[in-house]
Amino acid sequence: MESAFRTPDTSSVVVGVDGSQSARSAALWAAREAVRRDRPLHMVFGADTDGRALYLSAETIERVRVNGRELLDDTAKAVSAEYPGLHVTTEFSRANAVDSLHRAGGMHGTIVVGNRGLGGFNSLMLGSVGLDTAAIASTPVIVVRGVDGAEETGSVLAAVRDEHDLLIARYAAREAELHKASLRLLHVWNVLQSVGEVVSMLDGIDEIAGGHAETLRAVMHVIREEFPEVDVDADAEKSVSVAGVLVEASRHADLLVMGGRRVPGPLGLAPNLGKTTHSLVHHAHCPVLLIPRIGSDFGSQS
Repeated sequence: MESAFRTPDTSSVVVGVDGSQSARSAALWAAREAVRRDRPLHMVFGADTDGRALYLSAETIERVRVNGRELLDDTAKAVSAEYPGLHVTTEFSRANAVDSLHRAGGMHGTIVVGNRGLGGFNSLMLGSVGLDTAAIASTPVIVVRGVDGAEETGSVLAAVRDEHDLLIARYAAREAELHKASLRLLHVWNVLQSVGEVVSMLDGIDEIAGGHAETLRAVMHVIREEFPEVDVDADAEKSVSVAGVLVEASRHADLLVMGGRRVPGPLGLAPNLGKTTHSLVHHAHCPVLLIPRIGSDFGSQS
């Protein structure tokens, strides 16, 4: 059960801003998370002027710099007005947004991004910056979704695939502590895949279900021992759509915690976003905390 993260880290909180309403909402959500963690908030604007220096005039680069710093100042003022005791720092970066966020996050920070771009085609999906940041991250990334006007449910949801997701469950339990919320561990298994790979007759489903439930109970037992103040429940469900069950369950959560896909491939490490994680960062009804999973022992489906 090896992982790049031995214990849940709740150190620095880094958020990207780009002038979109989504990024502003993400900054306010990140500020609340920083307050919960008793950590400062670091806001980053990645201008990508270095990458486009050959195509931009000096006047354009200066205009981007001025506008970027004004955006950072305005967002910082809005955050400070909402959370006056929070220590907020800002960074104007000449690198692109994804590289800037990863560098600012360092080895232990949590990166927060909005779920939309500035408009046009990007407004239809997660947005290229948010998607790329989540896909190649080596530190936790939170995609802020479904927070505008939403009332808190007092529940944190963790997607638990197998015993290797004990670390993801620990992260979720730590967040539940910080949110003063209950924790629901949810294991969803694809009945068609399980039947196709393990048995050829439907009579074997009960045996398969028992194995999945036992794995989940083992994770729940550890979490209850380590986090006695957190109210923990666990559910195992079978479905033909793992993502569909998790999307629906996210309606009743303030945060969904799940592991990403991070396995060796022919070109190096594959992106964090497998089929299920990709669906969740695009369609969940609450913010999604994605924990990278490094090592082939975590499997390739997530």
